[in-house]
Amino acid sequence: MTMTDTDIESRVVATLERLGIEHEVIRIDPDFADTAEFCEKYGYTLEGSGNTIIVASKRGAKKFCACIVQGSARLDVNKTVKRLMGVSRASFASADETKELTGMMIGGVTAFALPDDLPVYADEKLLSQESIILGSGSRSSKIKIEPQDIAKIPGAQFIDGLSL
Repeated sequence: MTMTDTDIESRVVATLERLGIEHEVIRIDPDFADTAEFCEKYGYTLEGSGNTIIVASKRGAKKFCACIVQGSARLDVNKTVKRLMGVSRASFASADETKELTGMMIGGVTAFALPDDLPVYADEKLLSQESIILGSGSRSSKIKIEPQDIAKIPGAQFIDGLSL
């Protein structure tokens, strides 16, 4: 079954509500879903935006995790993420792997409503922001939350040094 943008957004909002996370849904033009373009068009900062990136192991049995970093930062895949995953090689998951694993499109991936067994790592630098903008699961909207609420995701961890 293929999920529509509305189905995915509804699943994400239901997860936020179940976890007791106050949030604001921001409707956007899907052509501006990528973080830099979104920030420029709608007047948000890269530091106040978070990218959720799915990372995949490159050798042996496939392992995945989700990582959240500020829009202004680069994910430290080669050291920190590899160590957290316990693998020798890792890289960003392909768009197809991301869609298959999450049901979400690149540009809309969020840490909410992911598979229960998928580890979620968030950069501690996110906590320096009053609020952050994350994907909503689709390219048609974003979600604004307080960054400390990421800790309400079962199994989520804030990690020092997740970004460069």
